[in-house]
Amino acid sequence: MSPADPDNPNEAARLTQQLIDQGYTKRQIAKMLGRDASLVSQFFTKGKGAAFVNALRQVVRAVRGGERDTEALGAVAQENVQRRRTRTGQKARVRGKDVVGAPGESMAGRAGKQAIRSGASHLAPVVHETGRAGGRLAFTVRMKADQYTMSAGSTEDSPGLRRGFVPRADGTEERTYGSASTGGFDAAEWSQRVADHHGDVTEAMKAWLVETGRAVEDADIQYLEVRAWVPPQQQ
Repeated sequence: MSPADPDNPNEAARLTQQLIDQGYTKRQIAKMLGRDASLVSQFFTKGKGAAFVNALRQVVRAVRGGERDTEALGAVAQENVQRRRTRTGQKARVRGKDVVGAPGESMAGRAGKQAIRSGASHLAPVVHETGRAGGRLAFTVRMKADQYTMSAGSTEDSPGLRRGFVPRADGTEERTYGSASTGGFDAAEWSQRVADHHGDVTEAMKAWLVETGRAVEDADIQYLEVRAWVPPQQQ
C-alpha cells in the first residue's frame, strides 16, 4: 500500500486525530478497537483503517456526548467494528453501522456513567436516523435492582425475552427491552420521545420506564445501550 498523504489524511486518521486531540493516546485508541497500536499508526502512514471508520465515528460521537471512560468507549467501538470479508468474498455480518438507511442495516450505541450525566446525547442520532429509516429499536438499561418495580425476567417486564435481565455484584441489574425476535420498538415513536426531552435519551428512557410502571419515579439509570436496525422486509 502506498504511503498516505499527510496533507490529506483518510477518514480513519482524521477521526483518530480528533480522539488524540481529546487527550487519548494511539495505544488507548487501539485498545478500544481491539487492535495493536502499530495499526493505528498506519492510519496516518499507510492510509489503512477503512474497516474501523464506523467504530471510530461512534467513539468520537460518544466522546462529544460526554463519555470519557476508555472501557465504555471500547464497548462502543466493538459494537461497530466492521468485520473482515469471508473466504467467499462476502462481507462478514456487521452488527453496527454508522447509518441505518436500508433493509438489513443496523448500528448500536452505548452510554456509561459519564455520558449518562449529560443525557447520553450521542445516542440521539442513533434513534433519529433509525426513525427516519422506518426501523426498530431495542434497549438495555442498568439501574439499582430496587429501582425496578416489576419482577426480574418476568414476561410483564420484558415480554418475549427468555433472558431479559442480568444481575450484577454491585446490586444493579441490566434489563433488556425489545429485540429483533420480538420486533422491537417503533424508532419513529422513540425519535419523538427523545425530541420531546430535547435530545436527552436518558430522560426519555426514564420517562418510559416510569410511565409503563417498570421503574420508580426517582430511578437513576447508570448505563444505557441502544440497538437499531431496519427489518430485512422493510421497503
